[in-house]
Amino acid sequence: MTGQEPEKETTIMSEDDIRRALTRIAHEVLERNRGASGLLLAGLRTRGVPLARRIAEQIQEVEGQEVPVGTLDIALHRDDIAARPYIPAGASEVPVDIQGRRVVLVDDVLFTGRSIRAAMDELIDMGRPRLIQLAVLVDRGHREVPIRADYVGKNAPTAQREGVRVRLVEIDGRDEVAIVRTERN
Repeated sequence: MTGQEPEKETTIMSEDDIRRALTRIAHEVLERNRGASGLLLAGLRTRGVPLARRIAEQIQEVEGQEVPVGTLDIALHRDDIAARPYIPAGASEVPVDIQGRRVVLVDDVLFTGRSIRAAMDELIDMGRPRLIQLAVLVDRGHREVPIRADYVGKNAPTAQREGVRVRLVEIDGRDEVAIVRTERN
């Protein structure tokens, strides 16, 4: 035995489920913010970025207004940076001044909340937004810090030893979300 236990995946969101969830999130963002004016979507690397772009496309379809999309690299703000090798994914890129904007952070999975805390630190380093909201495709629970999503595609309570694997066509060649369980022998 190599020490690795086999994994079992159960699909919890199909391509259509993801599309519907992102469409709903886009509508909820518009409703809560009374339109698209002054919005900025900021995706967390890696999978939050294409999700933010898709939400922005949905908003543009509905409102006829383009919403800027930024990319956040949170690696230097993580509280576990000493325990992990730092491999820069790319610099944060935000196409507009965030001062006074309503910013929607976008990520694929909300788990402990630590990545979102790091994203807020990165964002605040750039300026002072009017408010920060959070949109996630999947909320799996198990928070370690007091972070709550404003917009959730799917709540998927998991056991600690389970994982959530998000695949997006832009990165992985297909859209799906699966719960991953390690099979114990």
